[in-house]
Amino acid sequence: MLTELDDSVWHQLPTTFDHVGTSDPRFFDRLWFAASDRKGGSTLQFTMGVYQNMNVVDGGVVAIIDGKQYNLRVSRQLRPAYQTVCGPLSIEIVEPLKHIRLGIAHQGFKGELDWRATLPPQEEGQHFRRSAGRIIEDYSRYDQTASCTGWLELGGRRVEIDGWWACRDHSWGVRERVGIAEPRTGEATPPAGGLFSFLFYSTDAFGGHVQVARGNNGSRYLSASILECPSGAVRWIGDSAEIAVSFIDDTRPRRMRRAVFDVTATNGEHTSIEVEASGPSVAMPGLGYGGYNDGLGLGVWRGLQHLESEVWEVSHHADVRYPDGTIGRPVHRIQPVSVVQHAPEGTSTGFGSLTFIAEGDLEKLALASLA
Repeated sequence: MLTELDDSVWHQLPTTFDHVGTSDPRFFDRLWFAASDRKGGSTLQFTMGVYQNMNVVDGGVVAIIDGKQYNLRVSRQLRPAYQTVCGPLSIEIVEPLKHIRLGIAHQGFKGELDWRATLPPQEEGQHFRRSAGRIIEDYSRYDQTASCTGWLELGGRRVEIDGWWACRDHSWGVRERVGIAEPRTGEATPPAGGLFSFLFYSTDAFGGHVQVARGNNGSRYLSASILECPSGAVRWIGDSAEIAVSFIDDTRPRRMRRAVFDVTATNGEHTSIEVEASGPSVAMPGLGYGGYNDGLGLGVWRGLQHLESEVWEVSHHADVRYPDGTIGRPVHRIQPVSVVQHAPEGTSTGFGSLTFIAEGDLEKLALASLA
């Protein structure tokens, strides 16, 4: 099928743009955005993903205001509309890699957000993993920090967004648990747990990302790129990272209170990034990550058009109260954080966004305790 995308000279396969180079149903292409009030009171996230082999576009937006998380999740059939629009959500690339406009046009949840880059994007190392001969993941991602302006209307209230700290990532390829249930290719083993820590941040001197993944089976992954502000020149590429952390309590899943990332760069220099939770964290099932009312998560075909929404109480540091009165403690949360960075030139301060999932033996995960 021809689309407007085919009227270009950027084809990379001998076919039209409505096909990808694999028949794997889990192939995806997803944009994710976050923005937070630097005072720690409010935060928002916005996402949209395309799944060519599932014939699906889905998306979501959440905003936390006064301890309440407003959730809106949508999905539609992809073909024939190759547009970054999904129900009431839209993405307009005003200037690639620099300025993106996000639109929300739903009764009870409206807004227009202008995301403007403050630093160039940083490309992560390729993510690739096999299990029992089958590719589990093979995808690319880049990360970027920014500022966000605009407005939201939700719950009968207008919220002005004036220079909120912001970040985003863009990823594409194959990941597990997207679109379909993972096929069974051997004896089922219990989940081993592990560490996934993903920090976006910027201070008045530096900015970038530090991503650390460690499995209880000994697997390790590090992507760390730290740029100088405001020039965007690369200052450090991470060679190793040590993490010390304190948790809010002893309950599972664990919830981070404070953490310190000690990064050693490829040139032998060191920098230390201290972060502390600032305000409520986003419960990611509300955005669709492992969520949706059917419990099937992202990339699933839910009909020609689908929309669902609700409001959760998230003022507690770990628990989420749902509309039916039940309480849960989601594993996947993204926490706005205040940031202090120590570098050879001195100390700088700023803000960031941190995913921190640490399940399993902390010693095996090489996590030190932070007093």
